Amino acid sequence: MSDSGTVTKTGLVALTGVNKHFGDLHVLKDINLSIDEGEVVVVIGPSGSGKSTLCRAINRLEPIDSGSITLDGQPLPSEGRALAKLRADVGMVFQSFNLFAHKTILQNVTLGPIKVRGTDPKQAEKRAMELLERVGVATQASKFPAQLSGGQQQRVAIARALAMDPKVILFDEPTSALDPEMIQEVLEVMVDLAKQGMTMIVVTHEMGFARTAANRVVFMADGEIVEQADPEAFFTNPTSRRAQDFLGKILKH
Repeated sequence: MSDSGTVTKTGLVALTGVNKHFGDLHVLKDINLSIDEGEVVVVIGPSGSGKSTLCRAINRLEPIDSGSITLDGQPLPSEGRALAKLRADVGMVFQSFNLFAHKTILQNVTLGPIKVRGTDPKQAEKRAMELLERVGVATQASKFPAQLSGGQQQRVAIARALAMDPKVILFDEPTSALDPEMIQEVLEVMVDLAKQGMTMIVVTHEMGFARTAANRVVFMADGEIVEQADPEAFFTNPTSRRAQDFLGKILKH
């Protein structure tokens, strides 16, 4: 909501006619998608369907060829200081944690707020400890990433994204690099965030998470959004052949 009290109905994040090519490969084909504040949208689909590229385009990690992406009604800036601010408003949690190896856990979480937001270091530390507590790794604050398990590192990465007070957090297959026993601990933190009203766009293979935490499931194949529905409808009665085949393959296991 803008401070003038006017509400535009474009959604907090809105993609309109977005296209993206990698050489001859058309990876995003006329994508139209709008995500409202507080909504949890889970993007699923076979490998190579464009899910991760979609995520990276929203954070401007991938430039788009045509179409538009807006955040809170504003077009995404392409470079410079405005882009740094956008990245602060759009948190990102990657598959591979992307923590700074030579900084402690606490430093990893405080770096963005101090450098980008100009937060007072003492304030930043206090807030970082609260967030590390929230994701269950406060006792690891003085350690370095290599001393933590993959599940702990990913929870730190979530705390780091939260430390910027983003408007939306993108999760790009956040559990796919984790051992099975660690997946649950990361998903629990994400389910918690969803319950607290964080706007989230999650690319994942975890169908249980999609079922329990998503407001909407977006199914992609071959660079297109094939269908979208609430989880109950999507998992019990997918309307497209592609989604039926996909679910048939993965839900059997």
